[in-house]
Amino acid sequence: MIVRERPESFVLIQQNDHALASGEFARHWTDAPRPFEPAVHAIASHDVAWKIPDSSVRWNEDADWPYSFVDYPLEDKIRAYASGLDQLESSAPYAACLGSMHYERLLREFGSTAAETRFVEVEAGRQERLRRDMSGEELENLERNLDLLRLCDGLSLFVCLNEPGSSDYPPPYPGGFRFDGETYQPVWEESNNLRLRPNPFTEAFEISIPYQEIRRDRQHIGEGRIELQVTL
Repeated sequence: MIVRERPESFVLIQQNDHALASGEFARHWTDAPRPFEPAVHAIASHDVAWKIPDSSVRWNEDADWPYSFVDYPLEDKIRAYASGLDQLESSAPYAACLGSMHYERLLREFGSTAAETRFVEVEAGRQERLRRDMSGEELENLERNLDLLRLCDGLSLFVCLNEPGSSDYPPPYPGGFRFDGETYQPVWEESNNLRLRPNPFTEAFEISIPYQEIRRDRQHIGEGRIELQVTL
């Protein structure tokens, strides 16, 4: 889950719904990824591993709040990563490779346990295997598409973790929102209108992300949607 804390409640967003929003950022990028559809599909499905873990709210008793993707129990997280990538590989090998690279880089950067080291080693093998069957275009653009995945992941996290109009949450990766040598600054025009400076998009588009809200006493409040207009 992505958890946004409010004074009396928590807003919970499923990781796969956040990933679908990441795909919308990628789909409207002016300098489009190549090959287009496989890359956009990979970005939109990069968190498919979280579908089962996010199907119910799991409570962190020590912190007294819902587990998020940040503090989710490590062994369960790694098991979900591996299972999700296995399933993705059977239907979309290019998406599985990019998703594997994404998770592997995250654990390589921030992980240090034996389980994390083992996951990195196993996923490096998966990537090597999947690269053998890629087209020249797929292989040539793999690293750039991973960079775009990380950017769009960060932009969607920014939207999910901030109250509309707020910019409190920092970019999730060092160096801010950077891609192809450019740094992008999110700018709220209104509470539900967001643009990037400089503008990287082909056209304005809408993003809609479902969420649920629960009180601090764990009582369910209801559902809603983040409705966002991305402008030029």
